[in-house]
Amino acid sequence: MQTTRPQEAATDMQTTDERKQKSALEQAGGAKGIIFSALPALVFVVANGLGGLGVGILAALLVAAGIAVERLTRKESLQPALGGVFGVAIAAGIAWYTGSAKDFFLMGIWLNLAGAVAFVLSVALRWPLAGLIWNSATGKGTVWRADKRSRIYYDLATLVLAAIFAARFAVQQYLYQADEVGSLGVARIVMGYPLLAVGLLAVAWAARASDKRLKAAGLVPARHG
Repeated sequence: MQTTRPQEAATDMQTTDERKQKSALEQAGGAKGIIFSALPALVFVVANGLGGLGVGILAALLVAAGIAVERLTRKESLQPALGGVFGVAIAAGIAWYTGSAKDFFLMGIWLNLAGAVAFVLSVALRWPLAGLIWNSATGKGTVWRADKRSRIYYDLATLVLAAIFAARFAVQQYLYQADEVGSLGVARIVMGYPLLAVGLLAVAWAARASDKRLKAAGLVPARHG
């Protein structure tokens, strides 16, 4: 009986990690959240082309609000939906204030630049955000920083994310300067979650490689609650 308890404990800890990882995915909105996140921008572009800026703004806000209501009725996580409503409201407010449809995308464009800078800066400071965010979300603490090779893995994953955000900024800023509102909407969708999925694959690779290193070195990631 005593020989099976360590195995049971290990299984329980593994299950806890899986639940934490699932919870983190749910907070991101899951597959449905990915689809929903693209709808307001798509609707804005279409409605703006058909009825003008006012119609585009109203349509985007209604879609974002409708998504939040749909999640509420299904008792799903509201965090992604509320964040979407807030983001759309700010973007719509900027476009309404300036009177230019392309300014609906202005905040997102500069947030991409800020993201790229933050990721690069985190590597320079030896606190790569890919490692920090992943290990915080999975409850593994900061033990990974004790292993130089693990930091390198997360450095690479963080730089991949930085490149993605920088590419988004470069392309969308070019289209913004060219007044290509329709192309901006397409670029935002195409360069959104599809590219982010590539970044997440890099993070997953880094996490897997780091975990192997930590186990080989006898370092057990810190576990919380």
